[in-house]
Amino acid sequence: MAEKQSFMRVDEVAQELGVSKSYAYKIVQKLNAELKSLGYLTISGRVNRKFFYEKLCYGEKERRGN
Repeated sequence: MAEKQSFMRVDEVAQELGVSKSYAYKIVQKLNAELKSLGYLTISGRVNRKFFYEKLCYGEKERRGN
């Protein structure tokens, strides 16, 4: 895969943040609830990669890396 996936799985969220898998599930659920309230379709156990980085103040860093 040359391109990164659009969605991050819970395992990847846990690794990125250095937290347990159960805590990563809570973070994914919270982010997906926010996306759902904005009218977006969400996938259980996955979160949009761009939204994840923007919410964690890494939006600018992520854009520079691309």
